[in-house]
Amino acid sequence: MRSLEGKLKTSFIISAVALSLIGLAFVHSAGSYWGAVHYANSPPFIVKQAIYMVVSIGIAIAIMKSPLTSSPRTWTILYYGTILLLVAVLIPGVGAVRNGSQSWIAFGPFSIQPAEFVKVALIGKLACSMDKIGRKGVFRFKHLGLILLPGILIMLQPDLGSAVIMIVSSFVILFIAGYPLRFFIFLGVAGVGAFVALIAAAPYRLNRIKSYIDPWNDPLGTGFQGIQSLFAIAPGGLVGHGYGNSRQKFLYLPEPQNDFIFSIIAEESGFIGAMFVLFLFTILLISTFGIAIRAKGNYAFLMVAGMGSMIFFQTFLNVGVVSGLLPVTGVTLPFISYGGSSLMTTWLAAGTIMHFTKNSKR
Repeated sequence: MRSLEGKLKTSFIISAVALSLIGLAFVHSAGSYWGAVHYANSPPFIVKQAIYMVVSIGIAIAIMKSPLTSSPRTWTILYYGTILLLVAVLIPGVGAVRNGSQSWIAFGPFSIQPAEFVKVALIGKLACSMDKIGRKGVFRFKHLGLILLPGILIMLQPDLGSAVIMIVSSFVILFIAGYPLRFFIFLGVAGVGAFVALIAAAPYRLNRIKSYIDPWNDPLGTGFQGIQSLFAIAPGGLVGHGYGNSRQKFLYLPEPQNDFIFSIIAEESGFIGAMFVLFLFTILLISTFGIAIRAKGNYAFLMVAGMGSMIFFQTFLNVGVVSGLLPVTGVTLPFISYGGSSLMTTWLAAGTIMHFTKNSKR
């Protein structure tokens, strides 16, 4: 009879691999027409995504087995290395501009998005730092500085979605590490002020909020993506139109293989297919926090819980956006959306989680 640790590990691996394979299939379906029109001279999305997936899983296995994953020095190097990349991406001629954001560093046909990698590096760095003080609930400006530095650099790109995911995941670590409740009340008040300031600094964000409240107020502008996403989800019905038979991917929904791939999944596989994907994420969630609870030591607990929080908050944000429950922002669906940086970041987190199953409590 297998131990609980073995069952949690197996459930985690199976659900993660299944989600990546589903992503590979729907990247091919959702992006086939878009790629043929806009990237006719580039390799098909499925080829590039398959390469990303193999490389990402390979790195995850290496992270899972390497003793360096447990070393605080490793996470310190990764954290400051990604900070340097965030600075580099803002340099004209180095950072590439796409969809109004200077968030990528291009290497020929491939590119990396440093904002994705800093999310994992920050969680690792915070877990190391919080472990040193234990569960004392001691406020440290150092921890806030570790979060604000990459947060400001990401907002300069600008990339609100990545900044929100990174900050929320970081605050989860501070909360479970024992930070006092008054700290989070202060952050809530300050967050409202920062939110108002961000809207004032970039009026397009106010337009996004208006389109969230009433997308039909500007159906060909700020409300376009949200409306087209609902036009994909609603007609899918119970079983969908069938794999490859999406209508919205024919240039109605912009770049459907990326942030709005869940809309195509719902359109082609219906309510049943969409719920199956969410079921796999639920299994992943249960397995992750089962591993966290049984992790040996505060450091391992913080690391696993932090990585899991990042994955699941990003999932919640993406599904909320495509279903119209949240304002539109550029956030990928973990394991599934097209993109090397997004997929690799998710598997980096998965590999780290799996690393700490080796020393779980019985």
